[in-house]
Amino acid sequence: MGGLSLIPTEKIVERLRYENPWWLNKQIPEAYSSMSKRLYFRLFYPYVTEKSVRRALVLMGPRRVGKTVMLFHCIQQLLTENVNPHKIFFVGIDNPIYVHLSLEDILTLCKKSLNQSNLNDCYVFFDEIQYLKDWERHLKMLVDSYPETKFIVSGSVAAALKWHSTESGVGRFTDFMLPPLTFQEYIHLKDMNHLIYDGNIIYGEKQMPYCLTHDVKALNKEFVHYLNFGGYPEVVLSEKQSDMGRYVKNDIVDKVLLRDLPSLYGIKDVQELNRFFTYIAYNTGNEFSYETMSKESGIQKDTLKKYLEYLEAAFLIKVLNKVDVNAKRLKRVTSFKVYLTNPSLRTALFSPISETDSEMGNMVETAVLSQWMHREKLDLTYARWKDGRKEGEVDLVLVDDKQYKPVWGVEIKWSNRYFEKPQELKSLIQFCKANSFEKALVTSIDQTGLKTIDDLSFSFLPASIYSYNIGDITLKMKNSN
Repeated sequence: MGGLSLIPTEKIVERLRYENPWWLNKQIPEAYSSMSKRLYFRLFYPYVTEKSVRRALVLMGPRRVGKTVMLFHCIQQLLTENVNPHKIFFVGIDNPIYVHLSLEDILTLCKKSLNQSNLNDCYVFFDEIQYLKDWERHLKMLVDSYPETKFIVSGSVAAALKWHSTESGVGRFTDFMLPPLTFQEYIHLKDMNHLIYDGNIIYGEKQMPYCLTHDVKALNKEFVHYLNFGGYPEVVLSEKQSDMGRYVKNDIVDKVLLRDLPSLYGIKDVQELNRFFTYIAYNTGNEFSYETMSKESGIQKDTLKKYLEYLEAAFLIKVLNKVDVNAKRLKRVTSFKVYLTNPSLRTALFSPISETDSEMGNMVETAVLSQWMHREKLDLTYARWKDGRKEGEVDLVLVDDKQYKPVWGVEIKWSNRYFEKPQELKSLIQFCKANSFEKALVTSIDQTGLKTIDDLSFSFLPASIYSYNIGDITLKMKNSN
């Protein structure tokens, strides 16, 4: 155990005892036990107790979505199920006290701190694993060396995590992605479920089960609050909102942009990356091309491509590619849309928006897209085309990857105008006809109903209700798998 002499072993053992209070009192710290569980907890916990496969469980996700809280809630659940508290270890790898230790060293100290001879049937939680160099190699070795121990790790710079765990952890890791808070979870965490009831909507000729609201004004008020502050459980549950800009900026933007990404990818010009991200955040939901981006930001095209890749890998942005009116992919990718993965990131950098602001349209689109991010392997695009002099665009198009055919199109609006004048949805009408669609969905501020135009049926729904349901349906799908 070379390199240990820097910090006396007793000090490290003391730290471990401090991090694992349940060894003495069978309880997790009050700060965590008083927090509501995310709805994703029910999906995650079965992987923790899964012993039949020999794999480490890797909890990934952006900063500040509640990964550490989720680990503590798992520990709480294990204690509730009468797992011996001395069989549960938690280590926050981001603490500098562990900096010269390997995971193996830390485990040796865990055993020492409780005078245990082995780690059979133990649950070992390593939080913020990305702070350990070559963590995936170490973790793979542990999985092989301790077949009777369950390892659960969390890490936030997903790029590194994702890309390492695919190469070296094949068959040794199970990945679980914890995304930013959905609008449905936000309503759940704020105890506002009374605003929602189970109903039906008419979509085409079918009745579809759908969550609806008795009070769209109250729901929209929460929705605007969600756009501004709702992506982060901690902000939702605390009174820190006025301070949120500072909190998110220090914690998410600065740590990821100024520290995580530069150290992972060797970025030299940190300020340039920061400037570029701010530029994207301000323009979330807009269409870009490398040409205009390069002109407006003064950054070379090759560098831009890299930055986009890094920011997407760190879960800060989502790039949406373009298809034409028949959902054919374009051979050369010259333009694309860029969205923040979480609308509240924009508020944190600039200022909160209200329902009547001109940016509301782009923020609502950003929010809708961030609900869809909880579905892996979903090929979302947007359609844009030129037809003679006419241009057309549809905000969100799902493409069936195998048949290269569009499955559906959605027009995301923060306006009631099209409910009154559906004939003005010219692009959507053209898109539906080009693809022999009979129906499509359009969002509004607070109008619900069916409109028929040119033999097409358009279902109108408030954007807040649509966002809620994407989250709800996603969880139901995941729970039934």
